[in-house]
Parts: sequence; structure tokens; C-alpha cells
Amino acid sequence: MNSLKDKIALITGSGKKSGIGYAIAKKLASMGANIIIADFGNAEGFNADVGCGTMSEMETIAAELAEAYSVKTLAVNLDVTDTALVTAMAEKVKTEFGRVDILCNNAGATFGVPNGVHTYDETAWMRTVDVNLHGVFRVSKAIVPLMQEKGGAIINTASRAGKVPPLFNGAYAVSKAGVIMLTKVMAKELSGLKIRVNAICPGQIMTDLEKWRFGLEAQFLNTTVEEQEQKMCESIPLGRIGSPAEVADMAAFLASDDSSFVTGQALNICGGQLMEL
Repeated sequence: MNSLKDKIALITGSGKKSGIGYAIAKKLASMGANIIIADFGNAEGFNADVGCGTMSEMETIAAELAEAYSVKTLAVNLDVTDTALVTAMAEKVKTEFGRVDILCNNAGATFGVPNGVHTYDETAWMRTVDVNLHGVFRVSKAIVPLMQEKGGAIINTASRAGKVPPLFNGAYAVSKAGVIMLTKVMAKELSGLKIRVNAICPGQIMTDLEKWRFGLEAQFLNTTVEEQEQKMCESIPLGRIGSPAEVADMAAFLASDDSSFVTGQALNICGGQLMEL
């Protein structure tokens, strides 16, 4: 795979070592990219099992990546639902690095589950959509001006749930379907600036969110976490749950010149659980 030496990569939702965002940051750093760790440093109000990294964790991650891979790093506090904070983050990145070559819109969350559409709390629904969909819009709007001079790559984290509806998690599914369409819109609109835009659609990946889901299902169905995980594995042709590192490998491909003729795509990484024409 082509080197990313001296590229500048911003990854949102990258402040926890157990998450996909961190795995992407580590992979891109290993390829020579300078890394901006961006996450919601104050996890108050988030589910404790699937929350964000603290500012201290983010700074530790940034320091460790800098030492391990001899790259420049920066940790920034970011709430993707707050336009003022997004703008401030972009200004700080501009001051520190001058530009961005790779943007990974990975921040995501789900609130108010399990609930059907007819029982879903409206505030929880709106908050889920605001983080997952509007957050991609806000961050992209702020960062694209820093990519215009040289072009680059944007990778949006969507989900298999954006293509196949899950039960009792409608806000998440709808928001991720929106991310897929936003990716296509951006790919067309930004092609003239030599900015490629693609989405990755993970299926079952072993993150804190996935573990929380298995626990919730086990409680709801009066089974065990192990039984729910096994049941899920039986629905996956490759017979296992994926890892954040495997998602990071796909993100790295989309960030590199190896995918120089790929844009506007929503690529599945789900062990064959979803197969499309």
C-alpha cells in the first residue's frame, strides 16, 4: 500500500483505544501520516459503556502515536453537534498544520434504544441523527476549505445498518443511511477539487458498542452475551465478528493513492453478512 508520509489526517471519534477511530488513527500513523485525534473529551451524558475518550486519554493516544511512529500529532476536544466548537477545532488544525489531506468522519453514537419508531423518545432520536449525520456535515464543511489546495480523501463511517434495517434502532439506521447519501453528494460536489469521498459500512465489529449491544440483547431476550454473540456469528458467512483493525485497513486503502479512482462508494466490511450487486 502506498505511503502516507507527511500527510495530515484528522479522525473524529478516535479517543478510545477500543474503537474504530483509534484503529484508523494507528494505521494511518504507521503509514507515516501526521494525526489529529478528535473526540468529545467530556463524556457526560453518554452511555458509560459506549462513551467517548476523555481529554486525558486523547492526549495519551496522541503522545503514544507520535513516539511509536515518529509523526506529529495533536489531540483536540470536539463536539460534532456544536458548530462553534467544530469551527474552533478547524482553526486550531489550520494553525498547527496548515491543511488537511485525509478526513475520517468516524464519530458516532446511538441513544434511546431499544425502541420502535412509535415509542422512540424524540430527543434521543434527534440527538442520534445530529451526531451521526449532521456531525459529518458540520465537520466536512469546516475542513474542506483546508483540503482545497491539494485535494485529498474523505472517509465517512456509515454502517451495514444504513443499508439493512435493524430492529428497535431506527434513528441509528436512518442516520447512517443519510451518511451514505451524503457521501455520494459530497463525492460529486467535491470531485472538481480533487477530493475523493467514500463511506465504509462496517457490520459486526468488536467494539464497546457491539459488546453493549450483545449485553442489551441478552437482557431483553433473557439469554447470555455469549449466546447472542454466537447467534450473530452464525449469520456471518466468515463465522466471526470483525476487528477495528480490519476496518482501519479499508480506511487506509481509501485514504491512499491505491484508491485513486474510487469515489462515491459505500463499501461493506461485514464478513459477507451483506452481499450486493
